[in-house]
Amino acid sequence: MRLTANKIAGILREHGYKLTPQRHAVLKVIASSQDQMTPETIYKTAHSNNHNIGLVTVYRTLDLLSNLNLVCRVYAPDGYRGYMMRRPTEHHHHLVCSRCNKVIDFTGCTLADLEHKLTKETGFNIREHLLEFYGLCPECRTSSA
Repeated sequence: MRLTANKIAGILREHGYKLTPQRHAVLKVIASSQDQMTPETIYKTAHSNNHNIGLVTVYRTLDLLSNLNLVCRVYAPDGYRGYMMRRPTEHHHHLVCSRCNKVIDFTGCTLADLEHKLTKETGFNIREHLLEFYGLCPECRTSSA
């Protein structure tokens, strides 16, 4: 299921959040992108359509969407932090290209046994985990050959 700005707006309303024009501008930018975007890129794109939006609003909206599991954060080796619509919506992980920052989602996480072992050994209450693999996507591998 692909989330649209309108679907996300409905989810926000269901959780009691207001949909301001600024927040809606951020939703439209994120929902229309197939790639990860930095908060600054989201801000620049949203600001071009709504001059009343501020960077703080973008960060707050991203935090809200992240807390509702509607977007996911993607980290890259160079410290780059991007956000993208959660797709697939179930638990998944990422393959991140170190050159172009392309992200490929994959499911089929088999870390439950490791989580159980770590909880048993350390007493740590694990609530979630993040797994990302870094390397070169097929396009970047071809272009560097």
